[in-house]
Amino acid sequence: MKKNSILIVDDEKNTREGIARFLRLKDFNCHMAGTGKEALELLQNNAVDIVLTDLRMPAMGGMDLINALQQNYPEIKIVVLTAYGSVETAVEAVKRGADDFLTKPINLDKLYITISKIIDNKMLKEENQQLKQQLDAKYGLKNIIGTSEPMQRIFDIIKQVAPSRATVLIQGESGTGKELIAQAIHQLSPRKNYAFVPVHCAALSDSLLESELFGHEKGAFTGAIEQRVGRFEQADKGTLFLDEISEVSSAVQVKLLRVLQEQIFERVGSTKPISVDLRVVAATNKILEEEVHSNKFREDLFYRLNVVTINMPPLRERKDDIPLLIKHYLDIFCRENNREPIHFDLPAINVLQEYSWPGNIRQLRNLIENIVVLSRNNVIKVTDLPERIIRNNETALSAGDTTSAMNIRENEKNLIIRALKDTNGNRTEAAKLLGMSRRTLYRKMEGFNITV
Repeated sequence: MKKNSILIVDDEKNTREGIARFLRLKDFNCHMAGTGKEALELLQNNAVDIVLTDLRMPAMGGMDLINALQQNYPEIKIVVLTAYGSVETAVEAVKRGADDFLTKPINLDKLYITISKIIDNKMLKEENQQLKQQLDAKYGLKNIIGTSEPMQRIFDIIKQVAPSRATVLIQGESGTGKELIAQAIHQLSPRKNYAFVPVHCAALSDSLLESELFGHEKGAFTGAIEQRVGRFEQADKGTLFLDEISEVSSAVQVKLLRVLQEQIFERVGSTKPISVDLRVVAATNKILEEEVHSNKFREDLFYRLNVVTINMPPLRERKDDIPLLIKHYLDIFCRENNREPIHFDLPAINVLQEYSWPGNIRQLRNLIENIVVLSRNNVIKVTDLPERIIRNNETALSAGDTTSAMNIRENEKNLIIRALKDTNGNRTEAAKLLGMSRRTLYRKMEGFNITV
């Protein structure tokens, strides 16, 4: 574990050396300086977490040092040590940016408590920042993998719609990542510091869904032994994600329409109106407009939900993204399972790109996790793939599908070009990335007429 580093600035040698001896016993790294100028020179070559500084020193005093630290090293925490412990001096030091104030003679136990508190607060802020970055990465655009043209169009829509209040309808086959899109919209919106509340409508009966969405009062129905807050209340000021909205009954559709129109509802068993301020993002694996034409979904609710529509492409329509998705999930599952890195060779990637993926990204993710857990090889070849995927590829080729064969060659060429681009033209690194020898890479580059 990294030791915290402290710089002690005091023109009294005995004071700074005594403090340093004490803090080293407490497992801190210590640096010492006799003036503010000397301290700034030392900071040019040494990373420091906390500066303990006297106020009255020759050449550059403590106040000037605080100003310089705030300007050049704002991340460093500052504790002022002074014999001139008036309230006015303490207030001025804090105004300039000091984090705390101790008077001389220094009580070493109190000094240790002060430093420990500052370090704990600093660590907490860093952990919160890391958590925020992890959430941004998990639910923002960084976690939606894709450089294909269809995905770039979707990224543009997300960036445009996220800052607004508009209701969004996400349509696409199961497993295409609709909830990830909803989370990204929330995370990039002004509501990101409030709750993202998902409701999977198809998993609940009508009565349970109504209670889940709107909540209920005690005694509202058999089994309602206590009051329950619904998902709409939980999502107040945030985002409510209604997955599989097409499966909602006509009775619940009427209530949803009212909330979207008026932002008001009542709990089951109550007549008291509850106001909410939230955004609704809905998703379906059906074409909702067709459900309207079939009289299975209310037209007025459809128009309320369909302010902005995002149509998620199936994986078979974004095959260029498959190598990126493979690498993304390999990184995740190798790390989670404490496995050394593994990769797919080029023929295996080609086979996966030609597969139809009826389960879309969810199916690909499941395949990669299965291979990471069960395979003993570090290079995954075609023979390591499930039989149904290999058989699908062989059937297409044996049926005389020359288009498929041409696609495989085109995919192989594109993979080589991408690997060379990602490695800035370094053929040795590109060959490693592709899981082939450098000689094989040269031969394929020549065959495809690829130059660097």
